[in-house]
Amino acid sequence: MSDLIVRPSTPDEEGNVLRITPESAGWQYVGFEVYRLKPGQSLERQTEGMEVCLVLLSGLADAEADGQSWSNIGRRMDIFEGIPPYSVYVPSQNSYRITALTDVELAVCAAPGQGGHPARLIAPEQVGVEPRGYGNMTRRVQNILPEGEPADSLLVVEVFTPNGNWSSYPPHKHDQNNLPAESYLEETYYHRVNPGKGFAVQRVYTDDLSLDETLTVRSGEAVLVPRGYHPVSAAPGYDSYYLNVMAGPVRTWKFHNDPAHEWLFPKPKEG
Repeated sequence: MSDLIVRPSTPDEEGNVLRITPESAGWQYVGFEVYRLKPGQSLERQTEGMEVCLVLLSGLADAEADGQSWSNIGRRMDIFEGIPPYSVYVPSQNSYRITALTDVELAVCAAPGQGGHPARLIAPEQVGVEPRGYGNMTRRVQNILPEGEPADSLLVVEVFTPNGNWSSYPPHKHDQNNLPAESYLEETYYHRVNPGKGFAVQRVYTDDLSLDETLTVRSGEAVLVPRGYHPVSAAPGYDSYYLNVMAGPVRTWKFHNDPAHEWLFPKPKEG
């Protein structure tokens, strides 16, 4: 199996099924975890030097952070309902507690923080929803924590791609600290597939092909993107979802398209 794929495990005593740390990924910024909590089960953590975005992927829960509390948050009971999620932003040097009211799937997105922003609830109505692409590159983007919203390092977004379509396409990269043209951002992709027996395909490659991997990704697996272009294809019959976490030295998303496929962006004129 490729070193770029992180597979889930059976839940441990805290409900953790997937864990990526900067140390395990071999990079500096992005951490990512997934928990599956049973009704009544709680997850309590100190953020220490990391800011955190808790994304309620599915289920209902109570949340506490920074002296605030939010009861009975959650709306979608399955990711593929497609409606935006509830999330909670928690600054560094703080703590949080999530208590499941139903079965809950929770993503914990982390990156270095300086503690400059208060904890807050990010309700579905605050999530920017936009179509992106055209033709069989069409997908729906839901911006949970975009660069226009307060945070120190984190960028968090989820993408729904209909079966048979391509996403993160045309292929783009953000692995150079070369602003304003391109920013350096590490990135994780947390994949889900519907129906769950299906798969998606993700390629990760650089211009010189020193990195060139084509990955078969199954539901519940995560992909590390340390550098290079990283398009995704949803297999016919199987809708694709992924949750992206990005972070780097500067909190901005400036990408560079693969020159070979630049002609696809924006939509070429007909005739």
